[in-house]
Amino acid sequence: MVAIEILKAVFLGIVEGVTEWLPISSTGHMILVEEFIQLDVSAMFKEMFFVVIQLGAIMAVVLLFFNKLNPFSRRKGIIEKRETMGIWYKVVVGVLPAAVFGLLFDDWLNEHFYNYQTVAAALIIYGVLFIIVENYNKGRLSNVNSFKELSFTTAFLIGMFQVLSLIPGTSRSGATILGAIILGTSRSIAAEFSFFLSIPVMFGASALKLTKFGFSFTGMELAILLTGMVVAFLVSIAAIKFLLGYIKNNDFKIFGWYRIVLGLIVVGYFIFF
Repeated sequence: MVAIEILKAVFLGIVEGVTEWLPISSTGHMILVEEFIQLDVSAMFKEMFFVVIQLGAIMAVVLLFFNKLNPFSRRKGIIEKRETMGIWYKVVVGVLPAAVFGLLFDDWLNEHFYNYQTVAAALIIYGVLFIIVENYNKGRLSNVNSFKELSFTTAFLIGMFQVLSLIPGTSRSGATILGAIILGTSRSIAAEFSFFLSIPVMFGASALKLTKFGFSFTGMELAILLTGMVVAFLVSIAAIKFLLGYIKNNDFKIFGWYRIVLGLIVVGYFIFF
């Protein structure tokens, strides 16, 4: 019994680790996966699990970008430390819109939009937008190619795009990357800034869910949660490295087509099955 639940947590951790960073919507995948893999836990624990499992994923970002994000490194000079703090200031500015809207409307959004119709529509709509934006940007040069060139205004506007990810199926990374590209950033800066924005967002969301759930776990619940987080961490490292390598020579259109296909699969599955 326990072994089966642990195996389910392993699979869910893999799905989380892959889909959290690629702009293809972790929520859309989780909704489909839940139809086939049901954790034998309470509804309240399951709701908390699907959020807190992201802590494992976010630790992959902390590990991979630790030096770049560490303003206290002895290997950095004063100028480098100031530049690192500048990244963090822009992250804070970028996080503010989603933090405010999330705190105000989290429960309402979950109640009204956490359904397959919304997820499928968001998958397809943003898939189409990825293709349109990439076609529009073909041959155009980005005007933001480093974090020094990323203004606070642009960081805030990217944060406004992140608000869209409060709608299930949108994809947090998808919304921020798409928004950043529209605003003129390079694909690499768009992806990295999206990763950095996720740190406070996911820590905040996890803390909120843990507070609501409480910290009294059964032995099986704790094993499921830790397993999911560890697997999500390990898989996230590979997914992030893959994405950063992929976008050096490729655009995001393949993810747009993937989203469209997945959205149609979600619709078809829930209509016919």
